[in-house]
Amino acid sequence: MNVSCISQPFKVHRREPEIIRPAKATPHEVKALSDIDDQDGLRFHLPIIHVYPHNSSMEGVDPVELIRHAISKTLVFYYPFAGRLREVGPTRKLVVECSGEGVLFIEADADTTLHQSANSLIPPSPYLEDFLFNVRSSDGVLNSPLLLIQVTRLKCGGFVFTISFNHTMCDGPGLVQFMTAVGEIARGKQVPSIVPVWERHVLSARNPPNPTCSHPEYENNPTIPLPLKDLVQRAFFFESKQLSIIKKFIPPHMLPSSTFEILTSCMWKCRTISLQPNPTQIMRMICLVNVRKRFNPALLPEGYYGNGFLLSTVTSTAEDLVQNPLDYTLGLIKKAKNNVSEEYVQSAIDTLVSKGRPLFHVEGTYIMSDNMRLGYREIDFGWGNAIYGGPARVIPTMGSYLVPYQNTNGENGILVPLSLPIQAMDRFTKELKNLLKDNSPKCYV
Repeated sequence: MNVSCISQPFKVHRREPEIIRPAKATPHEVKALSDIDDQDGLRFHLPIIHVYPHNSSMEGVDPVELIRHAISKTLVFYYPFAGRLREVGPTRKLVVECSGEGVLFIEADADTTLHQSANSLIPPSPYLEDFLFNVRSSDGVLNSPLLLIQVTRLKCGGFVFTISFNHTMCDGPGLVQFMTAVGEIARGKQVPSIVPVWERHVLSARNPPNPTCSHPEYENNPTIPLPLKDLVQRAFFFESKQLSIIKKFIPPHMLPSSTFEILTSCMWKCRTISLQPNPTQIMRMICLVNVRKRFNPALLPEGYYGNGFLLSTVTSTAEDLVQNPLDYTLGLIKKAKNNVSEEYVQSAIDTLVSKGRPLFHVEGTYIMSDNMRLGYREIDFGWGNAIYGGPARVIPTMGSYLVPYQNTNGENGILVPLSLPIQAMDRFTKELKNLLKDNSPKCYV
């Protein structure tokens, strides 16, 4: 048994990683990913963390054993996850060889309770590597396991479920669908309530590709190294009172506006001020827009678990973001969301293929993802809803996301993590405090 020290206040004891294979034989075949799936910007592993409290009705049930067996049974239905990614041809097209090789699984125990460590488990957790051990070669894109899962028992009877997934295989909604199936089978179902559907060809480029819309996220992308030194991560907890204050800065004709639009506008403006860019620098906001239920009829079939979101980008000079009132930023965010039509979706796919599936533009970019209604917290392995469920970290300096959260005082709100150089983070916190006066959001460091 390996022992991992967490400097204080607790230790995590891990067993050796193991492979979980499908519970019975699955088809050995090759499946092509979509032209959205295999863009360079998704070729990484994304960690998700779920924290579950003790439940007296599950007394005597081992979450590790229960979830281990449920994963094996669920992989029969989601057998591509048990395969390995390969590149095909000069265009580096990604396919998954459904080989049944399995996913990585780690059993662990932590000598702490939720009461002692709850705030240290939510983003930005300094202990993420202990609750999701980076097994050697487990984070490769090609020829590597597509899922890495760790279940860590806590002394209080609760547990932490952490999973890292290859983002080319699925997005947040797709992962929630898979994890919901694991939970259903853990609770005794024989078949998931939503049958998984592959059909990645639905999101394929036209032949030949024919971009018809503007996609600044893929234009003129110089190789700019991210400032990775002196970075800090903080998570800001917004309750209804902070949202109400922000709304007071918005003129009536801009209302109603969604919580995502309002918070994204606030974060983008304060972040731009904190970075102190050249006033003429072009700043980009990339909104991740889920297209699953956006159109009628639906673009994607029920059960589709591939990447079903598009990047929609708006731009502004730094000077305009800083000097204009908040409704200027809000208008840009609304534009980014409204841009996404069915033709925009097809045009984005065509652009990706015609440009060789490039990484999105990095310089001056801020990315926001809406995780508020994906259902992470509602994934139930038998212990009920998670205290926290959702992404475990952000893209350094570039990304944030909105996720529902109930803090240790029982207050409900929205958690928004952020990563910035330390001096910029201090300026961001000050700017947010000035905006909200005496009602600054709680900050978790």
